[in-house]
Amino acid sequence: MRPALISSRLSAIGSRPASGGFTLIELLVVLAIVAMLLTIAVPRYFQSVENAKQTVLVDNLRQTREILDNYYADTGRYPDSLDDLVEKNYIKALPFDPVTGSVSTWIVVAPKEGLKGKVFNVRSGAPGLDRFGRAFAEL
Repeated sequence: MRPALISSRLSAIGSRPASGGFTLIELLVVLAIVAMLLTIAVPRYFQSVENAKQTVLVDNLRQTREILDNYYADTGRYPDSLDDLVEKNYIKALPFDPVTGSVSTWIVVAPKEGLKGKVFNVRSGAPGLDRFGRAFAEL
């Protein structure tokens, strides 16, 4: 027998066709592995997104409170609205609440008696609790 004829007969007898494609079992195993990896990764991804939103919220509140204190130190009174901070160039734009996805959901806290102005503090208007179990409105 010629060598070419023998090799073609061996490939026909072998367990795998000569085309080199994947079997259904191999594809199912790969899909099962991918699905298992996704069940591990996806919940961690969404949790990290929520943690990032809460971190940005806390930082925005800290910066806004610091700007309110600076405004009071400069003018001797608190602003009448958050828009006053933008108009007088203390901030470029109103702070963004990443939990509610808006700049208009801030809860404004008035100063104690004897202090001038209307905006002493700001709180988030987001419903629910943060990752430590505190209400967003209490941050």
